[in-house]
Amino acid sequence: MNTLKVPSYIKAVFISLLIILIVFFMIVGKTILVPLFVSGFISMLLTPACNWLEKRKVPRTVSAAVSLLIFMIVISASLVFIYFQVRGFVEDLGDNLSEKVNGYVIDANNWSYENLGIDMGMYNGFEFKKAVAIVQTEDASPTQLIFITLSTLSDILLLPVFIFFLLIYRDHLAVFISKVFRKQNDSDLLDKLTAIRRIVYDYISGAGKVMMILAIINTAVLFTLGIEHAIFFGVLAGMLNIIPYLGPILGAVLPFFFALITKDGLFYPIAIIISFTFIQLLENAFLTPKITGSNVNLNAFVTFLGLLIGAAIWGVVGMILIIPTIAILKKLFEMNPETQPYAYLFGEEDSNWFKKRLRKREQPKPEESI
Repeated sequence: MNTLKVPSYIKAVFISLLIILIVFFMIVGKTILVPLFVSGFISMLLTPACNWLEKRKVPRTVSAAVSLLIFMIVISASLVFIYFQVRGFVEDLGDNLSEKVNGYVIDANNWSYENLGIDMGMYNGFEFKKAVAIVQTEDASPTQLIFITLSTLSDILLLPVFIFFLLIYRDHLAVFISKVFRKQNDSDLLDKLTAIRRIVYDYISGAGKVMMILAIINTAVLFTLGIEHAIFFGVLAGMLNIIPYLGPILGAVLPFFFALITKDGLFYPIAIIISFTFIQLLENAFLTPKITGSNVNLNAFVTFLGLLIGAAIWGVVGMILIIPTIAILKKLFEMNPETQPYAYLFGEEDSNWFKKRLRKREQPKPEESI
């Protein structure tokens, strides 16, 4: 009996609707999916360490626990370092800085009223109490604050639990995917799954290395310019680099305004902008291609659109997670001929495609060559 063949355009519509349904599910299931996605990427990062321990006859449960414990120690030490840097920065924001900020605000208010006829209503400077009253929710009750705190703590506690189970059952998940794509050769499928994990590992570890290098370079530049809290601004700019496009801009804007407020003259703010721009060009041209590589291989439009979607559904965390997620989807689409057009849509443009097509048209047909 002949099976009914589904037209290609119906399959394309079905896959498009499936992608929209997945995005909707990601919005609704944000509470569970965010820690699950974060845990999934961290578990991929820790998988080589677990494999190294297991090759030395360490049980999988013990290797997963040891790898997770070391990771938590490193993250905790980093958070303690960031806490002391932020604390020192906040403590130095004394009355002198507040007076200087208010002086700039008063001058801006007078200039705006005299030249543009616009009164911003800041005769006495920037009033922080009014700003807090604007953003503070009136309906917030102590009970709601307790529930928000408990929800945040539960998300944090879910991370190590998810990571531990994903490390233990990573082979089980690989078998599940092999059953989904059962029409393919098992050895080829295993290689493709390993390639997906390698992409995520290279992206996360490479991004971490780039952030560390940029943090050192940014701190050295700010120290050279004599900017206070150079370590705080340098490390912050390096960490923000993980957010494409937007992160480097924020990393340069904060020390720019701080230098504009604390330093006399425009030399220091302009020097910061020029230095950070040069560092960013260096990172785009040399650091990221050499360290992270081109494994992600997403075109700029998909990357920018993904950042907007990630920010819309999951906020800042979504902007960080969306790039490796799209890279994984691209690899999964490449595994099935029906979804390979979507993999091409996510990837870089093939500039030779039209040339190859033109050459095929120009080739003589067999009856013409006789």
